[in-house]
Amino acid sequence: MRKLEVLQRMVENGITAVVRAKNEEEAEKIATACIAGGISSIEITFTVSGAENVISSLRKKFSKDELIVGAGTVLDAETARLAILRGAEFIVSPAFNPEVAALCNRYQVPYIPGCMTIKEIITAMEAGADIIKLFPGSALGPDFVKAVKGPLPQANLMPTGGVSLDNVQTWIKNGCVAVGVGGELTAPAKTGNFEKITELARSFVQKIKEAREAQ
Repeated sequence: MRKLEVLQRMVENGITAVVRAKNEEEAEKIATACIAGGISSIEITFTVSGAENVISSLRKKFSKDELIVGAGTVLDAETARLAILRGAEFIVSPAFNPEVAALCNRYQVPYIPGCMTIKEIITAMEAGADIIKLFPGSALGPDFVKAVKGPLPQANLMPTGGVSLDNVQTWIKNGCVAVGVGGELTAPAKTGNFEKITELARSFVQKIKEAREAQ
């Protein structure tokens, strides 16, 4: 049941914050700022040294009603298992990995692999991926979503990379179930302006809500 709940929450919220940071402390501050802005789905990438510690800390700090936390930039099954043991509720990869897919299926944890082509998307879906991460979104663009949804209307697509306040509504209107946002949301952390991250989070959440209401 928890897998279904996590997927439902990710889709309902419509946005997952992709957290990259220089250390554990900054990553946790970014995540906390995003949560304050209404984003309850947080992806801690394994480009952060000690990412598993951040996941564990956030899982203890926030209730499951307040937060679903996942692991990003997961390149192998070993990293996926470590993340799950530390509390990760979903696993995200930059590319499809069959071993990671099998492990996530075994433990009933959502796996969201990065794909760029129709063939990759179909392969990932056949391996049990419930949501497909279009990555890098900046190289594909919102029109790619409409093209994919023609032959694959059943595909649940979530672009990451290239999603901004200017185009997030187009991504949603073109058929994405959610979006992943990194630098466009978290960049103010570089100057220590976490209040700005909270402000941006609110803006993203509002724009997604408006786009859905207009459909």
